[in-house]
Amino acid sequence: MTLSVLVPSSLVREAEDKREATRKLGYVARAATVFRADRLVVFPDAEGERRWGGGFVEVVLRYAATPPYLRKDAWGTRDELEYAGVLPPLRVSSRTGSGPERPGSLQEGIVTEVGPDGRVRVNCALQHPISLLLPDGMEVSEGERVAIRISSREPVRARIVDEPPPGFGIRRADLSEALARPDAGLRIATSRHGTSLSVERLADIVGGSGGDMTVAFGAPGRGLPAILDVPVEDGVAVAGDTDVEPGPGFDLWLNTIPRQGSETVRTEEAMFASLAPLTLTE
Repeated sequence: MTLSVLVPSSLVREAEDKREATRKLGYVARAATVFRADRLVVFPDAEGERRWGGGFVEVVLRYAATPPYLRKDAWGTRDELEYAGVLPPLRVSSRTGSGPERPGSLQEGIVTEVGPDGRVRVNCALQHPISLLLPDGMEVSEGERVAIRISSREPVRARIVDEPPPGFGIRRADLSEALARPDAGLRIATSRHGTSLSVERLADIVGGSGGDMTVAFGAPGRGLPAILDVPVEDGVAVAGDTDVEPGPGFDLWLNTIPRQGSETVRTEEAMFASLAPLTLTE
């Protein structure tokens, strides 16, 4: 199953200060981690942005997704990360199951240099970057995340494995581009104006998703209908044949909190409430 989660660049629009905005993004990253999202895509909503725009959102999320042992070298000091200390630890299970200090651990590395003969230098929490041979057919570029299997630290024995690194990747892309991916699968727009989620409907969704799923969320006080200019008639989004131009639209508009007790549900709250049922297995 490939799970893509889409959030708008305006998702911290209600934050009172940078500290609160950073904390909120930390919970967004936690939700993506808890439910094993493969990628977290930030799509533009310039009209909804206030003090904190898409650049801030992307940087903080990328930092949160970076393993602690790589953050200093990968990021240094940036204004957007002034309150990075309030970010909750993600503790990605595939990374902490054995730990970077134990033999056989799978962890993330960052390519610092691409050399000749299929060799690259990788920073992967050892004392210094190490030179490793790429697997046959694998191509990488400088700054790319790679998965490293470390079998020994003294002496160093490690290899790059051709599989996604632990955790999730961060991308910034237009909504239409994210929805058009070959692995987008079932494309769900979450909204209080969507079809109410029920036990019966959940069974159809989980059984008919084909394994891949893309779930999009709006911002506090500015849901997806407002962001996409989708009309709402009698409290229901008129989206059955509405496309995001240019490109394909959603397969389903879904209200995952049908008994919503608060006038506004924050994005991170909606993520936990929505992804919990949608990632159930049959």
